[in-house]
Amino acid sequence: MAGCMARAPPGSEARLSLATFLLGASVLALPLLTRAGLQGRTGLALYVAGLNALLLLLYRPPRYQIAIRACFLGFVFGCGMLLSFSQSSWNHFGWYMCSLSLFHYSEYLVTAVNNPKSLSLDSFLLNHSLEYTVAALSSWIEFTLENIFWPELKQITWLSVTGLLMVVFGECLRKAAMFTAGSNFNHVVQNEKSDTHTLVTSGVYAWFRHPSYVGWFYWSIGTQVMLCNPICGVAYALTVWRFFRDRTEEEEISLIHFFGEEYLEYKKRVPTGLPFIKGVKMEL
Repeated sequence: MAGCMARAPPGSEARLSLATFLLGASVLALPLLTRAGLQGRTGLALYVAGLNALLLLLYRPPRYQIAIRACFLGFVFGCGMLLSFSQSSWNHFGWYMCSLSLFHYSEYLVTAVNNPKSLSLDSFLLNHSLEYTVAALSSWIEFTLENIFWPELKQITWLSVTGLLMVVFGECLRKAAMFTAGSNFNHVVQNEKSDTHTLVTSGVYAWFRHPSYVGWFYWSIGTQVMLCNPICGVAYALTVWRFFRDRTEEEEISLIHFFGEEYLEYKKRVPTGLPFIKGVKMEL
């Protein structure tokens, strides 16, 4: 786990990440270069090399580490947009690329704006876990193989649109939860209560006890529905359900320890929001 970065002027990390994300997304202009006579692969290679050289000139560690990650995510988003509007069987994978890159970038951006004290390179969640990486790679492999042997399976537009709506809903709910919780939100379950830690029960927390988990739950399943991946769709649903069941219980043990009867009363009134997950069974 990377430690929190040395404190820069307030908001500087957010501005830096946004500028470099947009810089990476400028790959959208690449078709203009190819029309000007530059070959596609050559133009892409020169573009990537030029971006990295520019970042190396402009920034020094640790700001370069922020810039290269945000720029990479912007680049993936831009490539996803190009693929989304292509006349190929990969256009729904372009939707996925946009969704994935926006999710990871917005995790960092919202943390930088909302809770800068907990901000670190890990806030991008790019190194979330080995299991997360394996799951992502598995979905890419499944999509590729099925697109080669059963391309018609990847052109069920209504199903992909349903997945896209799940992704948008999940992303919006999670970010609303992060903004509502403010400095109380952290990517790591806290075992010790800080002086500023308060129990948030308003906004989306009045609907669900764990709205950020609910959002991520539907976002992750939605990505596989969007890709029309039947195997990973089922595997993701089972895996993330089990993950959030365990995570919810772990977090609620800490919350009961922090807030006691106040949290138990809140727990009685408001559901977790996750299907068939009621949270930890514990009484004072």
